[in-house]
Amino acid sequence: MSKTSSISTEQQVLDAFREAQDGWRRALETHRMAPPDGGFSARLAALGDAAREEARVCREADAAGFEWPPHRAAESKPPHELQPGTGRRGPEELWLRFDGAVSRLNVAATGRDMLQVATAYDELADVAAQLAQLVEAEDRASGLLPSRARSRARRSA
Repeated sequence: MSKTSSISTEQQVLDAFREAQDGWRRALETHRMAPPDGGFSARLAALGDAAREEARVCREADAAGFEWPPHRAAESKPPHELQPGTGRRGPEELWLRFDGAVSRLNVAATGRDMLQVATAYDELADVAAQLAQLVEAEDRASGLLPSRARSRARRSA
């Protein structure tokens, strides 16, 4: 491999890593600034998507020989609306899994193992996606969000 293509590949990995980190920060910020509303499930879905992208980019960075840049905050808390005791909608057992995934991500982020961080992001992505679906269903059933039939009718008119 030529020196130029190696630098280009490394630069692409670094750019993708920075972009994924920016996406993760944006997804977290939407939760920090969010009012209690019907957009909660969409924010959870976006968080899951951002975590999934972080995991993908971490695996690519690991394959390119990069280490995770360790963070000091092993006890970081998620935004307020995602913390226990804040009236989170959805099944409690799934929220307990979410809390565990956040804790494991926080611990992984203090180390240098890119694949361990990727695995933690994947776990968080999975549980956030499940929560998003269940919260959306609850919100549609309660009337906080329009039913899918009404949503489709509006779009097809």
